[in-house]
Amino acid sequence: MISSFKELLEHVKLSGPKRIALAGGADPVAVAALKLAVKDNLIKDPILVGEKEKIEKLGIEPVCRQAGFEIVDTPAEEAPVEAAKLVKEGVASIIMKGKVTTSAFLKGILSELRTDKRLSHMAVLESPFYHKLLLMTDGGMNINPDLEVKIDILTNGIEFAHKIGIKCPKVAILAAVETVNPDMPETVDAQELAEMAQDGKFGECVVEGPLALDLAVSKEACQIKGIESKIAGDADMLIVPSVIVGNIAAKSMVYLGNCKIAGVVLGALAPVIMLSRADTQETKIRSIALGIAGI
Repeated sequence: MISSFKELLEHVKLSGPKRIALAGGADPVAVAALKLAVKDNLIKDPILVGEKEKIEKLGIEPVCRQAGFEIVDTPAEEAPVEAAKLVKEGVASIIMKGKVTTSAFLKGILSELRTDKRLSHMAVLESPFYHKLLLMTDGGMNINPDLEVKIDILTNGIEFAHKIGIKCPKVAILAAVETVNPDMPETVDAQELAEMAQDGKFGECVVEGPLALDLAVSKEACQIKGIESKIAGDADMLIVPSVIVGNIAAKSMVYLGNCKIAGVVLGALAPVIMLSRADTQETKIRSIALGIAGI
């Protein structure tokens, strides 16, 4: 099982380099990340989709030629759809957000790469205080999911865990407490999800909830509270009750807990990399590797 980003990077290299279509190619930060990914043999011949004139003005074109980039001259407003079409047609394997708005980017995804699945965001964290990679979903897409949406989020998450080599993911449905309280709807949903998992709805996995975060990641906390759990400090994945909780939790772990992070959008016809402007080059490279792992 992959337990670190270093292992993840080595794992995805075994499948050979993939092609990425960058929607909004006039993005020097994204292009720099793609150039590093080419150097690391994660990807090959990346495609920049956008206005060639703007790309040339940024001085990106010489870099592109050196690293084997291809430029598809496309009006800015059409770049997301055109990039998505390249993936749909098999010219590229992954789509990545460049210098386009998030709404325009997602519109392109839904136009060309939509499936019967719901889109959800998966963050993967490597903590110096935890013994393996920790998956967290959904802190980026679905704002305040009801039970139906959580079923889709959990389904996407378990399928992704299987793809990256976690054969039987241990999933904690997070809440503030570990008891069901009708005044806390997330605890009721957590219990229902756990029961569905026991009935085999999600395939090979172990799902427990509601669980407080400490129980999911600390065996000691379970012992102190007298909680019996198959997960007991060994969770592979955390399902958060809302995008607010997931966003704050992930950023707290990164900025205050010295965690490394990567992220990918699940549920489309192909992996979708949608990065934040504040993400470091290292985070971008890890996210590219994560996208490749999800193919």
